[in-house]
Amino acid sequence: MSLSIVQGFSKSLAMTVLSEIGDKTFFAAAILAMRHPRRHVLAGCLTALIVMTILSAAVGMAAPNLISRTLSKHITTVLFFGFGLWSLWDAYHDSESEELAEVEAELDANIKSNKSDNKGDDDSKKNKRPLLTQFFSPIFLKAFSITFFGEWGDKSQLATIGLAAAENPYGVVLGGILGQALCQTAAVFGGKSLATQISERFIALSGGVLFIVFGLQSLFSTVES
Repeated sequence: MSLSIVQGFSKSLAMTVLSEIGDKTFFAAAILAMRHPRRHVLAGCLTALIVMTILSAAVGMAAPNLISRTLSKHITTVLFFGFGLWSLWDAYHDSESEELAEVEAELDANIKSNKSDNKGDDDSKKNKRPLLTQFFSPIFLKAFSITFFGEWGDKSQLATIGLAAAENPYGVVLGGILGQALCQTAAVFGGKSLATQISERFIALSGGVLFIVFGLQSLFSTVES
């Protein structure tokens, strides 16, 4: 395994773990696993995050071919510093339990809405099931959609794009997938009790420092011809 893959792998793994632990999708997986079969929740959440990681890395890999490598390096550096400052801001201003309560309230509202929509037409809907539900569990699809759209445009997705533009994209994908697998497994099997014990402030602070370190490395790195 080449050094560039190892560097991309290690950076992506560290960034993913620190970005996803205590994130909204982490809490969503923990809460969903308390209400539905864990294997369906884990499969749905993890599949969504793997797809998101591959798509993000593909965008990052294509970036140097669309714009100059020098400009790509500058954009990546700004992204890392920006995410670092953003995480440090969150560490000192966010409430510890605010995001968990917000996610739980959103899921409860979603469940109530679905129940009201399903009243009176259960029989007709059984005969008109969407194509995807004929092949996948509804819980899998629910976990997938909540996680995928929850991650779209999130800090971790943009950071993966920037990291794939600066490092070996294959290493970034491998590290990202392993990091997502570790975080989602912890969320699903650790449950809400684990989520409530996580110090969001410490995770945000650690992530902020890590992003700034990545920014400094990008700033002082040389552009390959």
